[in-house]
Amino acid sequence: MLSEAQVRRFREDGFVAVEGVVEPGAIEALRAAAGRIVEAFDPERHRSVFTTGDRDRGRDRYFFDSAEAVHCFLEEHAVDAEGRLNRPKARAVNKIGHALHDLDPAFRAFCRRPEFGAALRALGIQDPLLWQTMYIFKQPGIGGEVRWHQDASYLVTEPPSVVGLWVALEDADRDNGCLWMQPGGHRSPLRERFDADPAAATGELVALDDTPWPAAGEGVALEVPAGSVVLFHDHMPHYSSQNTSPRSRHAFTMHCAPAGARWSASNWLQRPTLPPFQL
Repeated sequence: MLSEAQVRRFREDGFVAVEGVVEPGAIEALRAAAGRIVEAFDPERHRSVFTTGDRDRGRDRYFFDSAEAVHCFLEEHAVDAEGRLNRPKARAVNKIGHALHDLDPAFRAFCRRPEFGAALRALGIQDPLLWQTMYIFKQPGIGGEVRWHQDASYLVTEPPSVVGLWVALEDADRDNGCLWMQPGGHRSPLRERFDADPAAATGELVALDDTPWPAAGEGVALEVPAGSVVLFHDHMPHYSSQNTSPRSRHAFTMHCAPAGARWSASNWLQRPTLPPFQL
């Protein structure tokens, strides 16, 4: 999956985008599986909204329990002032997380594709373990902004070693909320950390460093076609805008770390009954 030049690009820039990795049939299988999960989802029972605009203050028990479950989270603008959906359920879900790779056969099979493990090992991740998966919808017209952040703020290992794999399931561009990255930004310090108490289902975003987030002109838009895979470092600042276009921007993400890295007890994501599996 990765050439030597692409490995060098990852080390220099902190990310690399590879086109043509996932074939249309595999994309359709994931989209269909996500559709089945949303169809079974009952928003009358769970109306947990996912937004980054509140600096992660709205995380609740339903969110923390998703570490070992498959839970749907709603778009902020899909719920009215009385808490009712203002659009069809299939157009209201922000994302599904975070144990799809354990509990859904289609996602489990996809994550075990050998090219993913091979790519991680090419980047120096020895015995890569898959900790977290998410299906992100970026719904047309309301797909929420994801503010500038670094994944190591939420997935803390010692040493820092998490790598994200972001799979484009639809064409991604500036109009429908593609990823933005800061080349070389992975060498910047960790700006904040989400210190969590999973047992109490509480957490707080703590400032660590006052390095500013990328200014206009410092980020690059990753406009990639469906089937592309973006790999990125856990200190890489990244962002996506609200999707105001009439097109969705489906994507699937995996977060992995080497088996030898220590997983912090203050991570919100803990897996006492579903240990991460090796890719």
